[in-house]
Amino acid sequence: MAVDFKTFLQIVPHITAVRKPVLLRGRHGVGKSEVVYQFAKSVDMPVVERRASQMTEGDLLGLPKLDDNITAWCAPDWLAKACNEPVVLFLDEVDRATPEVRQGIFELTDSRKIAGNCLHDGTLIFAAINGGEHGSQYQVGEMDPAELDRWTVFDVEPSVEDWLDWGTENVNQVIWDFVNQNRPHLEHVGEYEPNKVYPSRRSWKRLNDCLVTGNFLTLESRDPNIFHIATSFVGFEAAVTFNDFFINYERQVTPEMIINDAKIKATAKFGINDHCALINKMENGNHFAMEMTDEQVQNLATYFVSLPSEAAMLLWTALGKGAQENVIKLHKSSSEDGQKVASRLVTLLTGNEN
Repeated sequence: MAVDFKTFLQIVPHITAVRKPVLLRGRHGVGKSEVVYQFAKSVDMPVVERRASQMTEGDLLGLPKLDDNITAWCAPDWLAKACNEPVVLFLDEVDRATPEVRQGIFELTDSRKIAGNCLHDGTLIFAAINGGEHGSQYQVGEMDPAELDRWTVFDVEPSVEDWLDWGTENVNQVIWDFVNQNRPHLEHVGEYEPNKVYPSRRSWKRLNDCLVTGNFLTLESRDPNIFHIATSFVGFEAAVTFNDFFINYERQVTPEMIINDAKIKATAKFGINDHCALINKMENGNHFAMEMTDEQVQNLATYFVSLPSEAAMLLWTALGKGAQENVIKLHKSSSEDGQKVASRLVTLLTGNEN
């Protein structure tokens, strides 16, 4: 059974606490490497990363040397670091490595040593592969039962929310808003046609970096090259939708327009997905983290009573994750036309909505 990244990050400390090696299996570009770095940051440990697919036996074992006419192994730099200090040792693309390298990794995962060099007691071992359920789509080697038995195996299928939570601090607001409102374009989930470019979580980050560096994502920019650049990263279909979204981006309703300016009428033609996307923007933009002014609460109340039931409950839940003063204030407030938020909540909770 696959887990999302939020669940994985909750579970994995229990595995590393007993120094067992962790193997992540999943599709390309979903963020397996990124989540390893997230974990390492959370425990304040450096990452030592090596691509197993590019390693030879010499890269794994090091070079021989003579000590008093006895042959010993001189550890390579990455292994010496993992033996001398606590690190997160990350071996990527293990199922693309040669059989000899994979056999050598057996000893690392089994005994936490190789060629006489013992890992530091605090070093943690992680690896990532594309095998498992999706292995038939990739040119990878299968792992037999004995090899898998050396690992603690997690099949990962990150949720869209995983990417959005990560993207809050790592991608431009335009890219974040697009993915939030066009979730099917985040990544391809079916079979892959040969030689066709598809979007992935990784490719959206790469596109973001390119467009930000080129200063393309400003409201003043309507450079037609955005479409061609996007196509090269995320494919034709996603690029068409993204280009149209960006052309019309200045017409997007922002949280500030609702909370600060009371422009509720701007959402008159919204469907449920539009409202949910806007509420997600409010939550991820930390608009509820600090106590709101009375005027802001009044504006939010007017928006709240206008919402369909599902969106209203999403807003109430998002509000509850912020400052508790806002929950109390909103519960006591009324909309601009006098509708009480408390009455609206009772209607939603009892299911008596017409």
